[in-house]
Amino acid sequence: MALSALEKKSALITGITGQDGFYLAELLLSKGYRVFGLLRGQNNPKAAALARDLPELQLVSGDLLDASSMIRAMTIAEPDEVYNLGAVSFVPHSFTNPRLVADVNGGGVLNSLEAIRFYQDLSGRQVRFYQASTSEMFGKVQDVVQSEKTLLWPRSPYGVAKAYGHHLTINYRESYGLHASSGILFNHESPRRGLEFVTRKVAHGVARISLGLQDTIALGNLDTQRDWGFAGDYVEAMYMMLQQDQGDDYVIATGETHSITDLLDAAFSVVGISDWSRLVGLDPRYARPAEVDVLVGDASKANSVLGWKPKVSFLELVEMMVQHDIERQKASAT
Repeated sequence: MALSALEKKSALITGITGQDGFYLAELLLSKGYRVFGLLRGQNNPKAAALARDLPELQLVSGDLLDASSMIRAMTIAEPDEVYNLGAVSFVPHSFTNPRLVADVNGGGVLNSLEAIRFYQDLSGRQVRFYQASTSEMFGKVQDVVQSEKTLLWPRSPYGVAKAYGHHLTINYRESYGLHASSGILFNHESPRRGLEFVTRKVAHGVARISLGLQDTIALGNLDTQRDWGFAGDYVEAMYMMLQQDQGDDYVIATGETHSITDLLDAAFSVVGISDWSRLVGLDPRYARPAEVDVLVGDASKANSVLGWKPKVSFLELVEMMVQHDIERQKASAT
């Protein structure tokens, strides 16, 4: 028997147009939630794609920088759960636009938490909050493997702003008793990742090279190492956090680290190319002013408390992304 609107749980997702927002909305809809996505701007170009691909999703106009619009979105969605995924998420962009990143990635968390407090006082309902924290907060890493107890030492305005939002979430949990959790997610990718991110840039470039549509890929530091997982796995962890009796902070990671060189090896092997040295060029424009060299996470707490483990391996993820871009390129050519 289908649940009535009153019986269904309701969730509000900020950052609904990003890869995580899309995967999370799919997951929650599959679980019978009423899902609302916060969308900035009256004529957002992504609204049509969302309506096509997620017809059950309900869009709400709002802006993380506007506290009053966040309160309005709360009163429309009447959420049991709020997932704050909204952010300026491309790290290099934060070096050229630090003020905007600070406002959105830091101030947006404050506006969300205050909107929840206001709505709870107004409605008498309890709301559970998820904050999208990030491994970039670890920056100049102080532990070989990073856990919830590792000191934060961010190396970009993005990481600094995220650390502010992370500590705000803890503070509101401790000060006001909010059910507030932070997911310290390590790099997570998918075919829905934007082309500005290195994993998708590589997958897209390899696909085009294999089809004779592109000659080379320009990249920055090939020695940088990251802990890469599949975004579809990671949104399940977000959901699991808000089903716990108490809010808490969790590292979400695979526990494996791979370099950009490893990524290139895996991606080119999908199309049968073993020597890619002449197909990849180094461009100093892609170097960061302060680099984060190695990130690898310890998700043992998420495993023991939430029962979460990643399902998609690094090689499976890379193959998924390359094959997806090959099919997209073929489709666009017809």
